[in-house]
Amino acid sequence: MLEQLHDIRERAMAALAGVDSLAALEAWRTEYLGKKSFVTTALKGIGQLPPEDRPVVGKAAHELRLALEAALEEARQRVLALEQERAAQAERVDVTLPGRPATVGRLHPITQILYEIYNIFGEMGFQVYDAPEVETDELNFQLLNLPPDHPARDMWSTFYTTREGILLRTHTSPGQIRAMRQFCPEPIRVILPGRVYRYEAVTARSESMFHQVEGLAVGPRITMADLKGVLTDFARRLYGERRQVRFR
Repeated sequence: MLEQLHDIRERAMAALAGVDSLAALEAWRTEYLGKKSFVTTALKGIGQLPPEDRPVVGKAAHELRLALEAALEEARQRVLALEQERAAQAERVDVTLPGRPATVGRLHPITQILYEIYNIFGEMGFQVYDAPEVETDELNFQLLNLPPDHPARDMWSTFYTTREGILLRTHTSPGQIRAMRQFCPEPIRVILPGRVYRYEAVTARSESMFHQVEGLAVGPRITMADLKGVLTDFARRLYGERRQVRFR
């Protein structure tokens, strides 16, 4: 029995030296320290030995188990270090590789045409005036000669808020009033682009929200000829130099 325990120790230590993964380590533990291993069986069978052999064999089997458990723990630390090193190597990033190109989106067609309009009017000396989309009834209707009882109000289906007199603008014209209040008495040359809202059914040809662009020029010696010249120049820049323009 003592010789068998010695042979088991030699084989176990030799096998443990070649273990390099947690799975192999668990297989080694099952073989040499598991419930059906030789060491466990020897410890359970001590009671069947002759009385004079029990102390010697029991001590040797117990010492073997302690030695194998200590060797197992030492090997576990070694294997864990190997596993961590492998994981670090697998996750390592080569910083010398070129970066992946970012996917670049495209501007919405409405945004593209708005930018083009801004550029055209900007070259003619106009600035973009950004007015709020949530307006007062006074600026959206009353100061534009549309009092509450005016029949022209029926042309607009308006989104009203829960606050009295506050609504979503139905056109960009309230921005003209704001611009004149801000810049008067200086000359004014602005365009007023933006979203406007009408409480209408959504169809293939219409939406409850759409865009408008209007212009305002206030100053000395501005005539109808200036208006026609600006509109003609704008149309030809936007639609092509040979575009025919007709005023009716």
